[in-house]
Amino acid sequence: MKAIGLIELSSIASGMQATDTMLKTSSIDLILARTICAGKYMVLISGDVASIQAAVSAATELSQGAVIDTFVIPNVHPDIFPALSGTVAPPRLEALGILEAFSVASLIEGADEACKAADIHLIEMRLAMALGGKAFCTLTGDVAAVTSAIDAGAKKIGEKGLLVNKVVIPNARPELLDEMV
Repeated sequence: MKAIGLIELSSIASGMQATDTMLKTSSIDLILARTICAGKYMVLISGDVASIQAAVSAATELSQGAVIDTFVIPNVHPDIFPALSGTVAPPRLEALGILEAFSVASLIEGADEACKAADIHLIEMRLAMALGGKAFCTLTGDVAAVTSAIDAGAKKIGEKGLLVNKVVIPNARPELLDEMV
């Protein structure tokens, strides 16, 4: 498995500069670099752990006044990549779990932690677009698994003080899934 790293910045100009610095610092793959709501910029990269750490560190040092949040996740859970690309329809909706965070970085870290904590299906991650800079993810599975996953993800997000809310809906109505996919 690959590692991923992210830097979330309060400045678009600093974000573009950070992207260039990350690409020049290490042999990494650029997953995405873009503006996000509330005038922020995010850069998400993948590669080996050492390269990711070096790139995120260099960009963080360069952008000191503009850094909102960062992470490096070694051995990222494989369900994270499809959920970043869009909604992944589960075979059926069981219990529904929702994690909501103030930063994109903390949400991705929480979603990764949730996926690793229990046998759940990650449905989607929405990252700051039309959300005022916040981010959320949804997941499904049996009630016990969803509860365990949501608690683990919320704990990770809460360590940074960036948890907005966490919800578990047992026996979620199927119409909710129609609204997500």
